[in-house]
Amino acid sequence: MLEFNVINELSLMVTCTGGNDVLFTKAGSFIGGECGGQRNFNFTKVMLGPQQNVGRAILGQITRRLTGENIPLMKVDFSGDSVTYYADRQQHIVLYRLQNGESLYVESENLLAFTSQCSYDVRFMGAGIISQKGMFTTKLTGNGSNAVVAVTSDGNPIVMSNEDTGSTIVVDPDAVVCWTNSDPDFKLDVSWRNIIGQHSGESYMFEWDSRRPTTVLVQPNERAHNISSTDVNNARNAYNSARQIHGLID
Repeated sequence: MLEFNVINELSLMVTCTGGNDVLFTKAGSFIGGECGGQRNFNFTKVMLGPQQNVGRAILGQITRRLTGENIPLMKVDFSGDSVTYYADRQQHIVLYRLQNGESLYVESENLLAFTSQCSYDVRFMGAGIISQKGMFTTKLTGNGSNAVVAVTSDGNPIVMSNEDTGSTIVVDPDAVVCWTNSDPDFKLDVSWRNIIGQHSGESYMFEWDSRRPTTVLVQPNERAHNISSTDVNNARNAYNSARQIHGLID
């Protein structure tokens, strides 16, 4: 069994008890480990994706590569008791424990690690005009009693939730780390000021109203845009084609 703990806010400690378990992490995120006797954990690059379904694995690889969001993963196989540590560029780490059937939607660069009891998928969210972020999102769904996900945040994150209040949450897609439950609406605020070059810089937003209960994690540092509209259109077309070929319609 694997147990996740955050050390000093910036490092993930994974304790394996009993061996015979698997962990998926961002490739290159391992920083150290300890075990009795010889090393009893090994690393393998994930060539397509952690999905059990080959079609879904190919789909995920296509969409990641075409949008520039192809974050390489590695599999850690444990064969005994051990403690291993993982980190990514001194970013802060947040843990989520998912219930059976509960889903977490994560921006690919913010995904650090997850247990094998998380089902992995790639979702196409829609094509943006001002911002290209959030178009393809990793979906992790709880599928067992130990479904745990570790995500990273560039700085100490804030948590926003309307699950109890029914309020409306509006966030910048370039600051979103992850969210639960409901997909957002896409809001584009275009006026005459945008046309003459006087836009506010906050023209494209994710929005969850009272009909879309969610908890959202937001980081205090926005990502830079580096994806063209052509890349997004190509990825969208490849995504739809792959889903039709492999019968992966939701």
